[in-house]
Amino acid sequence: MIATMLKTPASWFADLDRLQRELDRDLAGFGLPVSIRAVGGAGFPAINVASTPQAVEVYAFAPGIDASQLEVTVDHNLLSIVGKRELPAAPKGQVSYAEERFSGGFRRVISLPEDIDASKIEARYTDGVLRVSIARREAVQPRRIAVN
Repeated sequence: MIATMLKTPASWFADLDRLQRELDRDLAGFGLPVSIRAVGGAGFPAINVASTPQAVEVYAFAPGIDASQLEVTVDHNLLSIVGKRELPAAPKGQVSYAEERFSGGFRRVISLPEDIDASKIEARYTDGVLRVSIARREAVQPRRIAVN
């Protein structure tokens, strides 16, 4: 018991790393997200979310999708990216022994901050990357006050 109380913060990180490795080993076969730090590799499309004082930027990496098959909506500060990916049919007589890409529908939902302005959203799909920019409300943006 005393040894446990004397642990340093550095040993806590070692314990977290050990726990992460055990989760990776034990849950990898179930297709579940196993990272305790982020939900990496668990969904399609892969996303990056960035924030500036003026906007929230979401990048969804979805190569090979027709832009007309993408639907972007915001409802109650939840951004939904819905789409469909069609893969070309395999040539006749070809037998696949490894398939890492799926065909069919997908959906990603991202929680947005409270201060977004849902009426000011832009979405562009270029070179396989969907960029969604959501402006923040002007009332919450930092502003400089002149001192007289």
